[in-house]
Amino acid sequence: MRAVRVHEFGGPEVLVAEEVPDPVAGPGQVVVGLVAADVIFLDTLLRRGWGLEFFPTHPPYVPGGGGAGHVLSVGEGVDPAWVGRHVIARGPGGYAERIAFPAEDLVAVPDGLDPLRAAAVVHDGVTALNFARRAGIREGERVLVAAATGGAGSLLVQLARDAGARVVAAARGEEKLALARELGAELAVDYSSDGWQQQVRDAVGGVDLAFDGAGGPLGRAVFETVVPGGRFLTYGTSDGFADIDPMAAEQRQVRVDTPLAEGPPSPALVRELLAEALSLVARGRIRPVIGATYPLAQAEKAHRSLEERTTLGKSLLEIQPAERGTSAF
Repeated sequence: MRAVRVHEFGGPEVLVAEEVPDPVAGPGQVVVGLVAADVIFLDTLLRRGWGLEFFPTHPPYVPGGGGAGHVLSVGEGVDPAWVGRHVIARGPGGYAERIAFPAEDLVAVPDGLDPLRAAAVVHDGVTALNFARRAGIREGERVLVAAATGGAGSLLVQLARDAGARVVAAARGEEKLALARELGAELAVDYSSDGWQQQVRDAVGGVDLAFDGAGGPLGRAVFETVVPGGRFLTYGTSDGFADIDPMAAEQRQVRVDTPLAEGPPSPALVRELLAEALSLVARGRIRPVIGATYPLAQAEKAHRSLEERTTLGKSLLEIQPAERGTSAF
């Protein structure tokens, strides 16, 4: 089969498509033929050798965290009724035509939901729902979403909107701001412009809750828009997590939450959140914004676009398993 491999840490050019042996389903496993694979910013960081203490990734390896596809074969102890079913496989080695995956972690894709939209929530749907639950979005409160048109940010805008919040979106450039307004933001501000924080204060008087998907200095600027007694949840990784002074947070009684520092959620919670995300998409409650799709061999282009901040919404790899041609769900 074809897969993308990283033989050494480095820039996007180290992503090389090549022939590798087909996976075989061991006991308790299935082989999933991927139709679409998820691409997230974390993939670009791991490719450069970042975060080995949290993500022990060592070349050579196949990047990616899974995608949407169909079960091709099952191993010992697995119900053969899984064969042919449309599923999400959320696990390592997603930049490939096929992956071997534990059957117990499979999540079925609802009937009628196409593989691209299903793959678009493999990580970002889980992330957005998990963060929305942790933060406890309340009707009528003011919620700021930074990096509001990224994969997770665009879903958080919609979840906050549906919860009845007044949504403030922060992003760069008019195209992204227009998308944020389309998704339900009451106010969209360009956080690359001087004075954007004052725009937020003038419009809504500060925010009760901020989701920081930017991190670094920008994340600290987002923190300053939170009113005393508010909540601040940071998950930005492009510039690291927002480093918030504990004394400043205590003085203003702002609760700071850094979920990713606690490690990944449990497999059971991931399955629950993923099933909910797929259901919300299937019912039209949330819409993943798929900004770009690439063939498997062009994973390098997908990474470059993410690193250059030119991606609008979600990036995916479209994969065509040999057994099913251009099959869609």
